[in-house]
Amino acid sequence: MAFFHKRGVILIAVVFLSGGSPFAFSGQVDFCKIFGSVYVEKSPQKADYRVFKEESEVFSTLKVFPVDARPYADKEGLWHFTDKKEFADFSIYYEPKRALADFSVYFIDVESFAGCND
Repeated sequence: MAFFHKRGVILIAVVFLSGGSPFAFSGQVDFCKIFGSVYVEKSPQKADYRVFKEESEVFSTLKVFPVDARPYADKEGLWHFTDKKEFADFSIYYEPKRALADFSVYFIDVESFAGCND
């Protein structure tokens, strides 16, 4: 926050060095590059990301392919679901309202199509 004084009036200006609002979280993370081991939270406050499950691939931000083993979750859109939060790279909460989600996902059946929905 910067303070400027001119002719008896104090003007307050907020300076954003990041190029935008510090509350615009979604602009700082490239959701297309998220991969790894994931834990599903029951509370949105505990999750790293709020995710909306799309019913159509067309409207999703990220196409996700769930892999069976953690070492295979090594590229964009490849997620390994774990029951242990300690083993997760990140956590998600399935947000029922699209407007409140950080991004949306569509689960696919073919691994080669996983990644950002261009």
